[in-house]
Amino acid sequence: MSLTGRLVLKGTGDGALPPMLEQYVQLRDLYAEYLLLFQVGDFYEAFGEDAERLSRLLGITLTHKTSKDFVTPMAGIPIRALDPHVEKLLHLGVKVAIADQLEEPGSGLVHRNVTQLLTPGTLTEERLLSIDENYLGAVATGDGYALALLDVSTGEFKCALLTSRGALYDELSKHRPKELLLAPELKDNPALYAEFQTRFPIMFSETSFEIAECEQALSGQFGRIPDHLDVVALRRACGAALKYATFAQQGHLTMVTRLTRFDPGAHMHLPESTLNALEVFKPNSAGSLTLLDVLSETRTSGGKRRLRAWLRQPLLDEVLISDRLQAVEDLVKQPLARNKIRSQLYRAHDLERLSARVSTGRATPREVAALARTLELLPELHDALKGFSGLLQDLRSRLSDLPDAVSLIRAALVEDPPIKLSEGGLIRDGFNADLDNLRQEALSGRTWMADLEQTERVRTGIGNLKVSYNQVFGYYLEVTSAHFSKIPDDYHQIATLKDRARFVRPDIRDRERQIARAESAAIALEAEVFQNLRDELKAHADHLSLLASAFSDLDVLCALAEVASLNHWVRPRLSRDLQLVQARHPVVEKNLGEKFIPNDAAMNPSRHLLVITGPNMAGKSTYLRMVALCALLHQIGSFVPAESASLPLFDAIHTRIGASDDLAGGRSTFMVEMTELAGILHTATSRSLIILDEVGRGTSTLDGLAIAWSSLEHLQSLGAYTLYATHYFELTHLESKLPGVVNLHVAAQEEAGGLVFYHQVMEGAASESYGVSVAKLAGLPAGVTDRADRLLRSFRAREREQYHEVLRRLSTMEVSRLTPLEALKALHDLQMMLHAGELS
Repeated sequence: MSLTGRLVLKGTGDGALPPMLEQYVQLRDLYAEYLLLFQVGDFYEAFGEDAERLSRLLGITLTHKTSKDFVTPMAGIPIRALDPHVEKLLHLGVKVAIADQLEEPGSGLVHRNVTQLLTPGTLTEERLLSIDENYLGAVATGDGYALALLDVSTGEFKCALLTSRGALYDELSKHRPKELLLAPELKDNPALYAEFQTRFPIMFSETSFEIAECEQALSGQFGRIPDHLDVVALRRACGAALKYATFAQQGHLTMVTRLTRFDPGAHMHLPESTLNALEVFKPNSAGSLTLLDVLSETRTSGGKRRLRAWLRQPLLDEVLISDRLQAVEDLVKQPLARNKIRSQLYRAHDLERLSARVSTGRATPREVAALARTLELLPELHDALKGFSGLLQDLRSRLSDLPDAVSLIRAALVEDPPIKLSEGGLIRDGFNADLDNLRQEALSGRTWMADLEQTERVRTGIGNLKVSYNQVFGYYLEVTSAHFSKIPDDYHQIATLKDRARFVRPDIRDRERQIARAESAAIALEAEVFQNLRDELKAHADHLSLLASAFSDLDVLCALAEVASLNHWVRPRLSRDLQLVQARHPVVEKNLGEKFIPNDAAMNPSRHLLVITGPNMAGKSTYLRMVALCALLHQIGSFVPAESASLPLFDAIHTRIGASDDLAGGRSTFMVEMTELAGILHTATSRSLIILDEVGRGTSTLDGLAIAWSSLEHLQSLGAYTLYATHYFELTHLESKLPGVVNLHVAAQEEAGGLVFYHQVMEGAASESYGVSVAKLAGLPAGVTDRADRLLRSFRAREREQYHEVLRRLSTMEVSRLTPLEALKALHDLQMMLHAGELS
């Protein structure tokens, strides 16, 4: 889309754009998908339609650029205020192109070019990034759904081939890409594209998924197409992500050195519904905590990201789980060593992102200095890990230091370098002889200027003579009017003020030019020296990446040990049975503190389906989640909140908790519930942990009861460890009908002051649901609850009469004398009596 059509013609010119606007239009058309911010002095400006859009999005003033024949809308952002405005634009789903001035302004048109392309999924600038992963996602179809995930801020690049759209949505929900590329077969399907947009309110961008272009991108990045991209859809997704990120980064992605393929089946399966129900990453209510919040005792940004990755992919490998648990136990038992390690990690910068910046040659002076400070921690970390074995010993060996890199940085850079190269003063004296000479030349000129004031006072006899400087006149001599008679002949006046005048001399101008030449040459040489330093550091990029990974692993292990120590968690044992003694819900306990009531949980092959009854608000859902969270914590290698714990290895945690609908997709609460239940019944195995809360409540009582009953029969035959909370008391009869089914209830009792919840889970079925009592606690009007009490007593009396009448009729019925048709009619009449309450 061209800007020209938006300009307003003024006067009778020939219609040609002014040179600067022509330059703007040319760059704007090269990056048509981006909002172009164009440096003009101390501002980034936009013109024409872009200016109107910028003004509207940011709420900034819209002015006009006026030249001989044209007037066009203009809006600008001060350079010093760029970052917060760019953050807002990215949050609004706008891609931003930054065009900088590449030379000092002179008499002609200043050369400008686009130096940065900023999109949510391709950011590398630390100032614009959160500490979380910053994934760009790409999806193509073929033999399933191919998903590529690329984080250019760290160089992480991985992919997976998923068998269903549900599995794809699960992975997208776990990884939360900031920007998503969809292949045409997905984006051109209106219904499917709308579904993506509804589920993932992020920026959707476009690039080519042509297989030839994608394969060329992969070969260009890795030298060849990786062997594990043996499916066309994977090559399209990975190649598309690479192409898009390469364009945004305006060059080769040197931070991306490997592409891994992950198999979701190699880890515990955590569907999106489970992550949401267990509040692993996102709370279900504003202001509440998540499991990630509870575990977030990490000290580094990379550690926080690694903790999130462990929670996304709990382990299935018994040995790996044991290794992590042993490391956590060792750190719990060695608090002095743990504190020493954590204090060192607290001083570390984001090594993962620093190594990526180094590999691209884009690290700023301050980032390189931060890298040195982080690498200097390695000897002390190495020492703190002495004496440990297993995984911690392995981490110690991976944390090998880089003394050459540290020495080089320390020798080259000052202790606290400036942010920008253009500021100068970042290279130490003595590091480069030519730079030292230029600095000495500039210093001698400044020293001459400093001595000039005293020299001229003595020579002229003007005691208040001053040597000053400003950007308009440069260096000058200033004399008050009382001493005008003493002004020497070699002073040339350049300005007159109310009570003073300003003068220069030819030798002052010569010295000024000497200082300017030397300082300008020094800044240019510093930039060259610093670039050479960055080039030398690139050789260590792979080592830095490995160090960053070790830092992150160590940080998470220390954090898990800290959480275990602070909250009195215990190491779980691996067992075929599930046995939790005085277990707690980690998130609810964090909110309630000592008020939380712990509970036991016991499951084994002969006790694998627990039916839990009791009133609302008594704690059934908390109990279900508590068991699931303990299982999840165990399989990331964490201690669990209990006095003792034994847990099996589960291949998945499936949940159906809470009421939700999908009105935008035209699905009711019941339809969503049934869809999730169907997913569980189709995919769960005998090794799964299944958590169900009030399945079937979105429809009529009889339908819901029938669905719940048959579902539990299916799960009982499957043998999966299942916890099911319900108000259908009829389901408690399954305990006597099916092996492995056990009734539990959450204790509550009506007392003089109302209903009392004990939050204790006990054997056996609840005696009643206390629904009216809960309604009273919720604050329903007294008249409503009193009436409900009377109706409830009436309903119960009527129900008893109905059942007694049915039993009387059955006991007196002479079945042997009934024809089949009469028997069916009699059975139908009895059903109608029970269900409709119609007594004959």
